[in-house]
Amino acid sequence: MGDCGAPGDVNSNVLVARSTGDAQLDKAVWQWLSWDKNQKTKEQIESLLQDGKHKELRDRLCCRLSFGTAGLRSAMGAGFCYINDLTVIQSTQGIYKYLERNFSDFKQRGFVVGYDTRGQVTSNCSSKKLAKLTAAVLLAKDVPVYFFSTYVPTPFVPYAVKQLGAVAGVMITASHNRKEDNGYKVYWENGAQITSPHDKEIIKCIEECVEPWNGSWNENLVDTSPLRQDPLKKICDCYMEDLKKICYHRELNVQTSLKFVHTSFHGVGHDYVQLAFKAFGFQPPIPVPEQKDPDPDFSTVKCPNPEEGESVLELSLRLAEKENAKVVVATDPDADRLAVAEQQENGCWKVFTGNELAALFGWWMFSRWKENCSQDADVRNVYMLATTVSSKILRAIALKEGFHFEETLPGFKWIGSRVKNLLDNGKEVLFAFEESIGFMCGTSVLDKDGVSAAVVIAEMATYLEGQNLTLAQKLVEIYEMYGYHISKTSYFLCYDPPTIKRIFERLRNFNGPQSYPKCCGNYNILHVRDVTTGYDSSQPNKKSVLPVSKSSQMITFTFQNGCVATLRTSGTEPKIKYYAEMCALPEQSDRSVLEEELQKLIEALIENFLEPDKNGLTWRSA
Repeated sequence: MGDCGAPGDVNSNVLVARSTGDAQLDKAVWQWLSWDKNQKTKEQIESLLQDGKHKELRDRLCCRLSFGTAGLRSAMGAGFCYINDLTVIQSTQGIYKYLERNFSDFKQRGFVVGYDTRGQVTSNCSSKKLAKLTAAVLLAKDVPVYFFSTYVPTPFVPYAVKQLGAVAGVMITASHNRKEDNGYKVYWENGAQITSPHDKEIIKCIEECVEPWNGSWNENLVDTSPLRQDPLKKICDCYMEDLKKICYHRELNVQTSLKFVHTSFHGVGHDYVQLAFKAFGFQPPIPVPEQKDPDPDFSTVKCPNPEEGESVLELSLRLAEKENAKVVVATDPDADRLAVAEQQENGCWKVFTGNELAALFGWWMFSRWKENCSQDADVRNVYMLATTVSSKILRAIALKEGFHFEETLPGFKWIGSRVKNLLDNGKEVLFAFEESIGFMCGTSVLDKDGVSAAVVIAEMATYLEGQNLTLAQKLVEIYEMYGYHISKTSYFLCYDPPTIKRIFERLRNFNGPQSYPKCCGNYNILHVRDVTTGYDSSQPNKKSVLPVSKSSQMITFTFQNGCVATLRTSGTEPKIKYYAEMCALPEQSDRSVLEEELQKLIEALIENFLEPDKNGLTWRSA
């Protein structure tokens, strides 16, 4: 956003005195100082200018935010590539312009705005304030806004867009990112996150109107405008009622003696998970007192991502031991993802991976469908979905049971759009997931939802207890029936974009120009799919079936031994992620042999393709 639009009125003598000697940068500085009304972020830019820190000014002002796998996401602070009051106003002005072009009834149907509990004192920036500014831009243009009166889980925004018939919605959140970050997630009228071409068109519209309009800074409009409504009670009530559609054993839930611990990771989840358990007939889960209330500093965890496993679940596991609760459910700060841990017979805790939980959810949602469907229901009309970097376990279940399984590009925005398309064509979608603990049970929300997933897992554990089974024991049964799917996912940190590009370009030109590797160490490669360029050696025309995604790096290798491995960049963080899975047939049941083979292949993948020492990559656990 930093290199477009005319300079505003700033004292020209000041500008001449402070010139950086770079015309583009001077223009961007002028714009910032004339447009930004947040004293703290304005002072950050003035201070950099006075100290002659031109490189940092250029980094902050001469590039703009772009849509990744989860909308706009960046650190909070001053600059056109950061999340702050001004960039949120600019983004909303662009969205207003785009929606006005696309919907003649925009001013009748309105727009939904939700927010989490993030904040940063040094930039006078909080999710609620950014949400108020988002609403202000639209209210000033006579657009009705459904503005939640308090923080909500991210899934409430797409749910509200559908329920209220709004044209779109925005959630201010950075989910499980570090405390310095915030984000701006956009949902379309279908209740799914925006995908191409909407994202690119919105960016163009943002660039056409970067100067704040009259009224855009008036955050008090949410308190005074008759066009503002609070959808909280209606949406919360409807959501909890809809949740009951995927409750199958209420009588067991009411009677169970099983106890559950819930941690909301200093975020929004506590109240909503309590209500969800109530809707299913459970006693409320035991909250982790130190983590149940919002805290933008996430002060009891080194990072607010429950996916990091036992190290960040310490408080909840200790509380569960004290309370004799066998299952812990952890929602991330915006409650759209879910981690689960279960105490084993030896007293140790098993923290399930996203792929393992998906095997359990897939089995559960299909077996409940089978038990409850009408006599004339056709299994061929039933679908489950996963992102392409996630486990293929649903594919194995689908092949045996006769329903359909589909893959999408990484990111729930692709799942949401595809699910809507299937529903519109009369199909029934039971479950969808991404390996990074994102689950969609049922289709009330076309996005991942940690609130519904938490209570479904509780019902599953309750049902299994009646069969004298734990979640971990059932998982083994599922793998023995459909074939072991053993996966490992991790990442390296890399803060240097040119290094990341070089790593992937080397793989595309491995044995000469435009030639991918034929093997990795001792492991022969059967097929290569490069979604960045649209190449797929397994297809007759050599073109990828998944849509091309030029904005991110992603290459998948299928090995002769049945392993599938993907290397990709993160859409929200400075990471190179790797995903590897051994997909065995049901008769190959020696888990330890499969695990050993997978581990060796991953080591070869890292050593030969990522070369961490040479490229200065930092491994996840370092």
